[in-house]
This record gives sequence, C-alpha cells and structure tokens, in this order.
Amino acid sequence: MTTISAATNPESALIPSAPGREWWRSAVIYQVYPRSFADSDGDGMGDLPGITSRLGALRDLRVDAVWLSPFYRSPQRDAGYDVADYRDVDPRFGTLADFDAMLAEAHSLGLRVIIDIVPNHSSSDHVWFQEALAAAPGSPERARYIFRDGTGENGELPPNNWESIFGGRAWTRVTEPDGTPGQWYLHLFDKSQPDFDWENPWVWEQFRGVLRFWLDRGVDGFRVDVAHGMVKEAGLPDYTPPTGMGSMGGTTPTLETGGIPLEPEIHAHAELDPPTPPYFAQDGVHEIYRDWHKVLDEYEGDRVLCGEAWVEPLEKLARWVRPDEMQQTFNFAYLETPWDADALHSVIDRSIAAFSSVGAPSTWVLSNHDVVRHATRLALQGENLQGHGIGPKTKGLPDPAFALRRARAATALMLALPGSAYLYQGEELGLPEAIDLPDEARQDPTWFRTNGERYGRDGCRVPIPWEGDEASYGFGPSPASWLPQPAVWAEYTRTPQQGVPGSTLTMYQDALELRRRHDLAFGAPEWIDLGGDTLAFRTGPVTVVVNFGTSPVAIPSGEIVLASGELTDGMLPQDTAVWLV
Repeated sequence: MTTISAATNPESALIPSAPGREWWRSAVIYQVYPRSFADSDGDGMGDLPGITSRLGALRDLRVDAVWLSPFYRSPQRDAGYDVADYRDVDPRFGTLADFDAMLAEAHSLGLRVIIDIVPNHSSSDHVWFQEALAAAPGSPERARYIFRDGTGENGELPPNNWESIFGGRAWTRVTEPDGTPGQWYLHLFDKSQPDFDWENPWVWEQFRGVLRFWLDRGVDGFRVDVAHGMVKEAGLPDYTPPTGMGSMGGTTPTLETGGIPLEPEIHAHAELDPPTPPYFAQDGVHEIYRDWHKVLDEYEGDRVLCGEAWVEPLEKLARWVRPDEMQQTFNFAYLETPWDADALHSVIDRSIAAFSSVGAPSTWVLSNHDVVRHATRLALQGENLQGHGIGPKTKGLPDPAFALRRARAATALMLALPGSAYLYQGEELGLPEAIDLPDEARQDPTWFRTNGERYGRDGCRVPIPWEGDEASYGFGPSPASWLPQPAVWAEYTRTPQQGVPGSTLTMYQDALELRRRHDLAFGAPEWIDLGGDTLAFRTGPVTVVVNFGTSPVAIPSGEIVLASGELTDGMLPQDTAVWLV
C-alpha cells in the first residue's frame, strides 16, 4: 500500500481567496471545545492559553480553520451557551488579551478562527435582562426580551401553551419590583436563558455591535447558535407539536441543549416538509442574516457565517445559505444518516443538489460537542442506532476496534466529498465516546433530568489526551480534569500515533493533504456501480470505494493512496474505504 505523508509546514499566512474559491467553500474546520482541549494553568479546565499552545498540532493536521465553542462570560448553566457578556472572556478561560494572543498565533500559522455567537437568548445574569427585570412593564428595557402579560383571571397562566425544548413550559413569571406577581418572559430553552425580542430594533443594533467587536479583533467568522430561532410568529399563537414529533414539531428532533437529539427519531430525511413551529424557522429570520451579511461585507477577508439550523428538508435548509445570507450551515441530515450505502448515497446527492441550487457548498460533519462520537455511534444497533438514548441499560455497545474501523471508513468517505468539512476535537485520534464515567462525576443535565437513564453529552466532552500516561495525558499540568479521563485514553494519545503508518492520526493527515492536493472540495462526484453493498465514486483523479457489506470486494485498478484499514490480497474488507488515483 502506498501512503502519502502530510506536510508539516504549510503556508504561514492567510491566503486571499478568489471569487468562487473563497476559503470557506473548501475549508476543513476543526471544532475546539475550550473546556476540554488544553489546560494551561492546572485548574482542570481548558483555556485560551492552552489552545494557543496546541495550535501547531492543528496546523500539522492540515486543517484550514478553528471553530471555538463559547468562551464568553457566563454562569455556565448551559456550558457557556448562556452568555452574560458578549464582549468579554470568562475568567475560567482567560482574558481578552489571551484571546488576542490566540488569534494572532492562529493567523501566523495560516489558521482562520470562527467563534460562536448566541443570538436567540442571553443568560438571565446579563445586565440587559437584569435591567429589564428592574424596569416596569412596557418599558424599553422590557422590550429587549419577550415579556407578556399572563392569561387567566389574574394573569396567573402563561401567555400561551409553548413548551421549552428542555421540557416544561417555556414561560416563567417574574416578581415585579414592588413585590407583586407580574409579567411572564419567554425562554425556549432553560429559564435562565430568556429569549430576545428580535422585533425590537435595539436588539438588532446590539448584535451588530457584537459582530463588529469581534470582527475588529480579527475573527474570520461566526458559528450561529440556534440559527433557525430568534423570530417568532406574530401573536405568539398556541402550538401543540404533532404526536411523536417533540417540541420542535418536526423541524428537528427534540433537543437537549445546543442540538443533541433526545429521542431516537431517525427521519431518513425524506422529501416531506414537516410542520413549522411558530417559534422556529420563521421567514423573518432571513432578514437578520441579510443584515449580518452586510456587516461582514464591511471587512476584508471573506468572513463567514455558519448556521446551526435544525431545519428539514435539505431543500428548505438551503434558504439559510442564499447568496446574501449565510455562507454555510451544518448538514445535520448527513450526520444523522445511518451507516448504510443507499442512505448515504441519497443524502449526499440531495445535499449537493440542495446547496448547489443556491450557489453554496455543502458541509459534512460526523461528530460535535452535542452528539455521541462517531467512533462509537456509527456502530450502534437497533433502537440506539444514533446513540441518542445511551445509558446504563443500553445493550449491544459495539466492540471498540470494530467501531473505530467503521468510523475511519466514514471519515475517509466524508473528506472526499465536495464542499467544507467539520472535524471535532479528538476524532483524529480515534477517540470513542467515554461511556464509563463515574456517576458522581457526570455533569450533563440530561443525566439528572432522566434520573440516570441517559448519559447525555459528557461522554463526547471529556478532555482529550495529548501525550504520556500521567497528569491527564498532557491535557494540563494537573492529573485532574473537570470530567475524568478514562484509563483507555492512554491508547489514543497523539505522540505514539504521529508519523506512524496506519494510525488514525496519520490517516487524517494523509486524507487532508490529498484532499487539498487533488482539489476534492471543488469536485463533482461521478457515481460508479461496483455492485454489492459498496459505495463508489470518482471525483477528479481520485476514485473512492467504501465496502458496507460483510464480504470483501475487489479493489479497482489504480494506485492506492489512502486506505482506512488493512487490505488483503487486493480485496477491500468490510467497513473499509480506499482512495485510488
């Protein structure tokens, strides 16, 4: 087998993009979950200086950009997605000076930086909301958020019947400054996350200011949390989701926080257009993104908006990336597609067609901070097929070696597809879901709200290993970390994988080097029928073959430049992918 060694010294300056070849159209973007990436000060939690110290490893991996989950000031009731100050760094993660140093180092290494922005709601600790609580009904301060009088004889009932995505009603009644029961405020998520009223021009102006604050510092774009939210249907009408559809009413599976599907609802992403709740995917949201697009256009360098929009079908999702709106949106249809040749063939075709129809690239993603890592999830069976309900009673958890083999094949397939790809920290090491955490160490609300029936997201958020077998495997100087690292992490550290043929890290480096060398992000896949349970296509000079069946299949003629697993006598084993030229 021939292998290609990845370059370790790519260009160290950001390269301007030509029209139609903007960097984000082809970028591989690496998600950093700051709590769990690298700890510089030994407090057991990752931070911005820790990220800065490890950026060279991402440069060597050959990614194009880094996306940081929230690091803003926050009470951390929802892992930072409850923002108390959009223009400052939480002391847990460092300072604004630390952010500037991290950004400068990333740019010097040729890495662009995308940061999260959370515009649907703030923390209830934010001064804007505290001022609203202190003000009178009908005041300009109250108008920043969705406050309404209650119903019933004395306003004792909420304004409508909406349910929170986290369960329970989506309204909380306040006590007015004079001590009397008062108005209700809307929170589609936790009661500590009040929704902004985007009918108010003041809110628009505040977020223009937030965007410019970070753009002025040099960020290259924003990942927009709950990008299908913000605008509510006029009159806030009652809404009862169809049976079995969850509080999203079919627009997405029921969410825990930030996008983890709570129920094992496998849509197969059919052509049906599900009902739209009055609080998500409203047409008015597109005017916000057109406005933001204009703000980004004030700056040089192809700045980017990427939406976390749980919208179905794909043809409807494509509206978020029309030429005057966002540049990208996450392709959750692809993430949720099971390991099946026909299903993947279908979602790839539909994704390319839907996004191409509006001149946007498709994105591809397999793991993130809200879902079970694909090195475990893709090998689950039965009702746990997508990993949404993993818990102590889950049966049939996969053999780690089998699951990793399938995950590597899935990655090799994804990185050959046209458009942009997102990687989640640690997947390049082959990290599985950390399932066997001590009960007393778990922190995800899912664990507590399901009375210990479901693990939630802690397993994908455990701090990643770097090197060695002491002091948290190089995560930081202290042996402790905010979530305990399992002993098996010693098998996945970076150092023993670096430069080793066949290691998961080397496979990622080689795939990313080949992807760039052969311009695969701008390719147009031509499907090849090889029979059996295979998926094969040609893009440019590269032929990709993936075997989903149980029996080995013959490998077509050509030079093998990438293989996700061991090959035997010219045959491609089960759950293995190859690239040929």
